[in-house]
Amino acid sequence: MTITSIPSSPVIQDGCLLVNGKAVFTRVPKNVVIFPAPFGSALVGATSPTSSSRHVFSLGVLEKYTFLSLFRFKIWWMIPRVGHSGSEVPVETQMLLLEAKEESDLLDKETETNTDSTFYILVLPVLEGAFRASLQGTKTNELEFCVESGDPDVQTNNVSESVFINSGDNPYELMKNSIKILAEHKGTFSHIENKKMPAHLDWFGWCTWDAFYQDVNPEGIRAGLESFSVGGCVPKFLIIDDGWQDTYDEFRKEGEERIEGTQFAIRLRDIKENEKFQRLSSDDYTSLPEFIKFIKETYGLKYVYMWHALVGYWGGLLPSSESLKKYNPKIVYPVQSPGNVGNLRDVAMDSIEKYGLGVIDPEKISDFYNDYHNYLASIDVDGVKVDIQNVVETVGSGYGGRVHFTGLHQKALEESVARNFKNNNLISCMSHNSDSIFSSKKSAVARASEDFMPREPTLQTLHIASVSFNSLLLGEIVVPDWDMFHSKHDTAEFHAASRAVGGCAVYVSDKPGIHDFKILKKLVLSDGSILRARYAGRPTRDCLFKDPVMDGKSLMKIWNLNKLSGIIGVFNCQGAGSWPLKDNTLDTPIPEVISGQISPNDVEFLGEVAGDNWQGDCAVYAFNSGTITKITNNGKVEMSLGVLTCELYTICPIKVFDEAVHFAPVGLLDMYNSGGAVDALSSATGPDGCIVKIKVRGCGRFGAYSSTKPKHCTVDKKTEDFTYSPEDGLLTMTLEGGCQLKDIEFVY
Repeated sequence: MTITSIPSSPVIQDGCLLVNGKAVFTRVPKNVVIFPAPFGSALVGATSPTSSSRHVFSLGVLEKYTFLSLFRFKIWWMIPRVGHSGSEVPVETQMLLLEAKEESDLLDKETETNTDSTFYILVLPVLEGAFRASLQGTKTNELEFCVESGDPDVQTNNVSESVFINSGDNPYELMKNSIKILAEHKGTFSHIENKKMPAHLDWFGWCTWDAFYQDVNPEGIRAGLESFSVGGCVPKFLIIDDGWQDTYDEFRKEGEERIEGTQFAIRLRDIKENEKFQRLSSDDYTSLPEFIKFIKETYGLKYVYMWHALVGYWGGLLPSSESLKKYNPKIVYPVQSPGNVGNLRDVAMDSIEKYGLGVIDPEKISDFYNDYHNYLASIDVDGVKVDIQNVVETVGSGYGGRVHFTGLHQKALEESVARNFKNNNLISCMSHNSDSIFSSKKSAVARASEDFMPREPTLQTLHIASVSFNSLLLGEIVVPDWDMFHSKHDTAEFHAASRAVGGCAVYVSDKPGIHDFKILKKLVLSDGSILRARYAGRPTRDCLFKDPVMDGKSLMKIWNLNKLSGIIGVFNCQGAGSWPLKDNTLDTPIPEVISGQISPNDVEFLGEVAGDNWQGDCAVYAFNSGTITKITNNGKVEMSLGVLTCELYTICPIKVFDEAVHFAPVGLLDMYNSGGAVDALSSATGPDGCIVKIKVRGCGRFGAYSSTKPKHCTVDKKTEDFTYSPEDGLLTMTLEGGCQLKDIEFVY
């Protein structure tokens, strides 16, 4: 944990809650209590004269602070919201980050203006025993925290650590350190650094959902894999999504149309596959196990995942099923919390609430997952995508409450995955409630936003902004999954570029034969691996408190790190969609082109990958324009982007070798994340002069910045041609062969 200096813990004094001596909340009620926590943080609670399963307490008045909120706009998913006072904090806020500025007498030498000292305050509602907290604002600018158990019989009249408060001068370190403190203190979840990474993350994948929806079948899957193969870009992992399970619709009579809404009340009838995946008529396979074996051997698939809901299927388990009776399922009618219905209601959840959920006996949850996963593992399935997770919060009554019931499911799920699959091969989905987030001990991947929806043009920009902002919180606990996309789509390049900077899995949901291989080959190497950045892609510091979707002026900037470089993705998300629950009040039309700038300083912790002897200069390679620019670490590169266009910048620290050679490897110039291909950089002095050595993965055009032209170049000890442009210092050459590491040497 990186703690540069430990501030004093927040305190309540004279009716104000002070952080670093600065009043954050005023008019704090006397029933609010605060306790010091490690490294200058604090935990906040409150008391009530009466016991209840749900309390709403005031923290005090919040004014004059710019904030970023992550809140659940519907039961399954979070989105961001920025604002300036307590009244703008939405119901179901699960993270609140405040920007605190203090004027300084220091003078900025370049601008000759006074500088501000900025620090950040994290207000994070967490779990406390059987209770879960969330934040919400009032019309009078009070910030309230709501604690609820979801079970009328689970009550309390006091909480002592339902809200966590911490501060720091770096918002990303603040998030990381805070989650580490909480993970150790609470013991209900783990930081991402302490989790095993699923192997699929570093390979290109295909999901069947948007390709077939519930009409998925073996013939369609084979056709899709074949069309990828013809194009020379074959997925290495496959998700067989919803549509393969044996389910039953008890609300639909034979020969009649389905009653609207009952599709979400369909229940699981058996853990084995449905008829579409049984008794197959192909000459190459006759059953699901044979089909999985065939597609792995024929198309080189490494991993096959199968989809299921946390409760089996959308409507849970079918109580009348003979094969599932041993899990004692019973129909329970969900009850949504006031927070859920206070924002957007969801048609799926409302339908499940109406028709009921087939809930597994708590004592049988482990048996159910273990039987399910044991069967899947026996037919050579490698992992699972587990969906609709938040539904469990609505059926906690009678089971110890929402937090307890969610924890039971999560623990049983994680233990079953660990027992039955070779790696931690689990993708969680529709799991954006804090009950699930703070119950994640082992699960290492979770979807970061609502689905990619290819038929909804107004949701594409919201998707990019949501996954990035949500990754501020989620990225400290899991690897955020930024979802699939279509490689042949009006926004394909927009989505593809975001995945390159996202540090996430890269997978598509193309229909068979409908692909754009030019785009895919900018993401995927010839062996099916990807150049994944090291962390979760997150908004740059100057974007944290701006609205890149609706303010009409801000670009969405996302940063990440590679082993030896940084990457910044810049996206124009304005004018193509509107946030749910937010009025579009702009009086002036949004310009067709928005201008902005990036700087190496936008990449946090760049100095850590640059090394100790870095003098601060960088080479900045712009992917789409193909230009390279040398600037200082606080220099600027300007850009102008139209709506739904983007640019990617590889930020390459320049090293000085032999006191004369200024050099920075860029990487593979035709890959979106060019710098992800560079594995190592070193130098030596030989009889012929200075030798710069680079290890690079992949093939194609390799590029670097060099202050002077090398004498010659070798790749794996063989002399190779190269080109050099003295005008901008761009050094390029072509790497042939496979995707193994290659040793490049430039002699000066």
